Amino acid sequence: MKRTYKVNEIFYSLQGEGYWTGTPMVFVRLSGCNLDCPWCDTSHQSGTLMSADEIIARIKEVDYGYDGFDHNCGRVCITGGEPLLQLGYDLINALHRLDYSIHVETNGTIPRPEMLNWVTMSPKGETVLDNPNEIKIVYEGGDPDLSKWTEYCPNLFIQPCDTGDPDRNREILTQAIDYVKRHAEWRLSLQTHKLIDIR
Repeated sequence: MKRTYKVNEIFYSLQGEGYWTGTPMVFVRLSGCNLDCPWCDTSHQSGTLMSADEIIARIKEVDYGYDGFDHNCGRVCITGGEPLLQLGYDLINALHRLDYSIHVETNGTIPRPEMLNWVTMSPKGETVLDNPNEIKIVYEGGDPDLSKWTEYCPNLFIQPCDTGDPDRNREILTQAIDYVKRHAEWRLSLQTHKLIDIR
């Protein structure tokens, strides 16, 4: 019996955050998370059960068929929820056979499988993941001590938390800008997909 994945959505867009901002990618959003962050903007429970073969077919449909030409963007971002609750080697191997670079966005509480090309860790709770390619801190204001993360990797991002309150968001953004100015090893990451109104 083939394993199935609970998939929230699969779509083609531009990466809106962090190191790869502005880069075309296919996004595979898996349902389910082991945490319950109050500001999370993702539905973790709804989804459709799909095999790796069905996921690959949908990826080809949204990527290769985007503009009617036979091409691909070369990158798939597997996100969630917490994608490492589900991600298996059947899907990883199938993506590599199609020459996709595999990007994963994780909270860092679950060890990473091998053969991932880029891992973005947005640390929450007790992290066990080592050697991410980038760290993205969801910044809620103030002057937190983030020095321990500078040992993990050179790509460090502060991302202002979207609270849903425009006034509070402006306050957090102002503080985030100030934080980065005072801690030059960090870079500011904005959720550009929200700013330009794309998925």
